[in-house]
Order: sequence, then structure tokens, then C-alpha cells
Amino acid sequence: MSEDRAITHVDIATAYDEHHERVRAFARRLVGEESAAEDLVQETFISLPAALPRLRAEGTVRSLLLGICANHAKHHVRAAARRRNKLEHYRQSSLLNESSGPEGDVRRSQLRERLQVALDALSHEHRVVIVLCAVEERSSSEAAEILAIPEATVRTRLFHARRKLREAFGEEEAS
Repeated sequence: MSEDRAITHVDIATAYDEHHERVRAFARRLVGEESAAEDLVQETFISLPAALPRLRAEGTVRSLLLGICANHAKHHVRAAARRRNKLEHYRQSSLLNESSGPEGDVRRSQLRERLQVALDALSHEHRVVIVLCAVEERSSSEAAEILAIPEATVRTRLFHARRKLREAFGEEEAS
């Protein structure tokens, strides 16, 4: 590794100070849990030195970090989806048995749960694009840079992800 590409502990600390909040917010949106998001942040910054050679001249450290985070999130999301599928029955029955609070809180809680289940059903690639473009309101070109894929691929994945989410919500409302 050349000296101009070498990263020191101070550089990692600086990168952490400058970008950890955005990486944590992105991770939280991907995995939905604060503790898992914190784990992803740590894994992301630990992986940074090895990933620096992949940083393109036009790329930013933040884009590289978000890409690393998206890759690490794949395993967390898959494991969480398996756990949610196993516990879905118990969660639904416990929601019915809880003391009722304000009607709006219940609806929001149910909507969050439905959205989380629908997101879990998406592939990792579709989920990441939805979070980047729909939740974080990034452009398809920004998402393409973060994920190191063509912009047309981002738009195609976004189209299919939105269609799958509409189908998931349509099927649930029809039943």
C-alpha cells in the first residue's frame, strides 16, 4: 500500500468522528434495531482500512462507508428475518392481549410491524435501494455511487422493490 493510500489510527478516528452518525442512521434503517445498528457501525469502521483501496477517485469516504455497511447488513438482515418469521405468531397474539392505548399508537405500531415484515421479505439488494432512495431520499445516482453499481440497476431494483411492497400491503389488506 502506498503512503498516500495508507490510513493511520488518527485517520480512522477522524473518519469515525465525521461519519459515524450518518453510518449509524443508515444501519438503523437497514436493520431496524439500535443494538444491531451499533454492531454494524463497529464492523464498518473496522473494515475501512481494508476497503480503502476500493475507493475510487470520484468517490467519497462516506459513500465507501455506506457501501461497507450495506454489505455487513446483509447477514444481520437475513438472521433478523428468520427470527421474525419464527416469532411472528407470538408477536401478533401478544399485540392482541396488550392493554389498549390510544388508537393512533396502535395503528402506527401495527403499520411499523407490517412494514418491517414486508421489508424482510425483500432481497437485500432491494431493501438497501429502498432505504437509500425512499427513506434517506437519496438520488439514484447517489445510491449507485454508494453501492458501486450502475444507476440503471438502482432504478430497476427500486422499481421492483416498490412493486413488491405494494403487493405485500395489497395482499394483507385484501385478507
